[in-house]
Amino acid sequence: VRDKVAHQVNRSGFHSCRLYLKYGEFEETVHHFEKECKNKGKVVPKPRGDNPTFQFVPLEVRDCDPHAQKLEFYLHVHFTIFPLKIHLGRHVPDFEVRITHFKHYLETRGAALSQTTEFLPYYALPFVPNPVVHPSFRDLFQESWIPERKRELEKFLTVTLTVSDTPRLLGIVKDTIQQLQLQLAEAEKRTSSYMRRFNKMQADHHNLIGVTAELVDSLEATVSGKMISPEYLQSVCVRLFSSQLRQSAAQSIDFTRPGTASSLLRASIVPQRPKEVPLLPSLDYDKLKRDLLGGSDRLKALLLQALCWRLTRSLQGEQRDTVLQAYVSNDLLDCHSTRQKPVLLLMRSKNEMVRQYMARLINAFASLAEGRVYLSQVPSLLRLLIESIRTEEKDSVSRENVLGALQKLSLRRSQQSAMIEDGLIDWLVDELQDSDCLSDYTLEYAVALLMNLCLRTRGKRKCAENPKYVLKVLTDLLGHENHEIRPYVNGTLYSILCIHAVREEAKEMSMEEILHCYSKEENPELNRQIEFIIKQLNSEEGPESDDEEEDDDDEEDAIETDLDKEEVLQLQPRELSGETLLTTEYLGIMTNMATRVKRRSAAPLGRSVDEPLQRPVTPISHRNTHIMQVVHTHTHTHILYTYNMEQCVLD
Repeated sequence: VRDKVAHQVNRSGFHSCRLYLKYGEFEETVHHFEKECKNKGKVVPKPRGDNPTFQFVPLEVRDCDPHAQKLEFYLHVHFTIFPLKIHLGRHVPDFEVRITHFKHYLETRGAALSQTTEFLPYYALPFVPNPVVHPSFRDLFQESWIPERKRELEKFLTVTLTVSDTPRLLGIVKDTIQQLQLQLAEAEKRTSSYMRRFNKMQADHHNLIGVTAELVDSLEATVSGKMISPEYLQSVCVRLFSSQLRQSAAQSIDFTRPGTASSLLRASIVPQRPKEVPLLPSLDYDKLKRDLLGGSDRLKALLLQALCWRLTRSLQGEQRDTVLQAYVSNDLLDCHSTRQKPVLLLMRSKNEMVRQYMARLINAFASLAEGRVYLSQVPSLLRLLIESIRTEEKDSVSRENVLGALQKLSLRRSQQSAMIEDGLIDWLVDELQDSDCLSDYTLEYAVALLMNLCLRTRGKRKCAENPKYVLKVLTDLLGHENHEIRPYVNGTLYSILCIHAVREEAKEMSMEEILHCYSKEENPELNRQIEFIIKQLNSEEGPESDDEEEDDDDEEDAIETDLDKEEVLQLQPRELSGETLLTTEYLGIMTNMATRVKRRSAAPLGRSVDEPLQRPVTPISHRNTHIMQVVHTHTHTHILYTYNMEQCVLD
C-alpha cells in the first residue's frame, strides 16, 4: 500500500509541475519535461478536460451543515448497498465488511442523526439479512435513487467548492513565500531589538571596564600616598551611573557622601518586584455543570472550550494555580460525584466536537501536577480514556489530546499499573508499527508513554511476551526522521533489555550491529546512550525497578504551547465564547482569594545527559530539563569563552 501511495504521490507531483509550466506558458520546457519523464519511465498523467483539481469539503462544513451531514449519510448508505444492486440475488463477498464499516459510521459520525426521523430506519440496515426485499429499503433499489442523490451532491459541491484555474503548485509557492516573508519580517524585528540591547550592553561593559581601570589606578595612587579629590570621585560615579540615570540626575547626586555610590550600585542589581497579577473572576460552577450535562451540544462544546482556555491561557503562577484550585475544589469534572451521569461521561458524547473539547480539558488538567492528583482519584477515568483512544479516528485532535493526557498521567505509578493491566502496551506497539502514518504529536507522546510503562517491572515482562515484535518496532523507530523520539526509544530499549528473554532475542536479531549503525550519526549524546544500551545488552543480569516505591510524579507544571491548536469551533453571529461567555453567563460570588498555592519545585537533574532515561517524563518537561542540563554542563566553557572574547575586545 505504501508503494502504491508513493507512486500516486509521484504521479501527482509530476502532474502539478506540468500544470505549473503550462500556466506560465513555458511550452518548450513542457515538451522537454514530458520527453525526459518518458525516457526515465516517469508517467505524467494527461489531464482530462481542462485543469482537474481535487478539493475537500472543510471539516467545519461537514460537522455543522445539515445538508452536508445528510449527503454524507446517504453516501455511506450508497456505498454499503451498491454491490447488492450489481449482484441481485447472488452472494456478495465483501458485503459483511461494508456493513461493519457502516455500523462504525453510525456509532461515530452518524450518531448525531439518530434522532432524525428521515434517517432513523437506516439504523436498522446492518441488522436486516436481505435489504433488497425489505419494504423499508425498497426506495434504495429504485433506478431513480442514485441519480437523485448524484444531482443533490453535484448541486451541493458546486455551491460549496470553488475551482480555480491557478495551478495548485503556484498557490503553494505563493503561500510559502508569504509565510516566509512574515517570518523574515518578524526575525528582522527581533534581530534589530537584540542588536540594540547588545550595543547597549557592550557600551555599558566598555564603560565599566574603563571606570574599573581608573579606580585601580586610584587605589595604586593612594598606596603611594596620593589623595583622591572629591571632584574626581564625583566625575567617576557620574560616568558609572550615566546609563542608568539621566545625565542631569547623575550630576545632581552628591557621590562624595560616604555610602552613596555603593548603595546605588547594590540597588541596581536588586531584582524587580513582579507586577501584581489580577485573579480571574469566580464562576457559578453549579450552573456550569447543569449546562454541561443538559445544554445543547453546541453550548457544551463552547463551555468546555472556555474552561480549557481559562486554564491554558492564564498566566503561569498564582493566576493559573487559582484557576486550577477553583476547578478542583468545585469538582468541575464530577470526580467525586455520585450522580449517574457525571461530566466526565461527555467523553462518550455522540457529538465529536463535545468529545474533542472534553479531551482538550482533561489534557490541560493532566499538564499540571495538582491536576494529575485530581484526575487520579477517579478509577473510571482511565477506562474512559483508553476506550476513547481505541475508538476515535486516527490522528484526530480528540485522540491526540487523550493520548497526551494518558502520557502525563503515566507519571503516577498507580496509573501506570492500571494502563499496563488494561493492555495499553500492546496497543502502543501496534500503533507504532506504522509510525509514518502518525502525526509528530501522536508519535512523540506514544513513544514517551511506552517508555514510562516499560520502566515498571510488569511493563518489561509484558514486552517479554513477544520480544521479537517489540524489538523490531523499536529498532525501526531508531531510524525515524523525527529525532525528538530517540531519547524515549533509547530509554525503552535500556529498560526492557534487563529481561533475560529480551536480551536473548536481541542477540538473535544482531541488535548490537543495528545499534552501531545508528551510533555513526553525529550526535555525541545519543551515541553515548547507545553505548549504555549495548552494555546492558551484553550484561548477564539487569536491575529491575522496585514496584513498591511511592508515586514518582515530581515533574514541573508545563502546558504545551500548541494545546489550543486546530480550533475547529467557529463562532456564529452574536455568539459568546471563552472568558466573555464565562463572565457574562456564569459569573459567581467573588470567592477567589489570593491564597498561595504551594509551588512544586522542578525535577532534580539526577540523570547524566549521556545515560538513557530511567524515570518517567513527559516530552515537554524532558525538553526543558535537557536544556537546563546542557546549560549546566557548558556553563564553565561559556564563562571561559566569554572571558577570552572580552580579552580580545580589550586588546
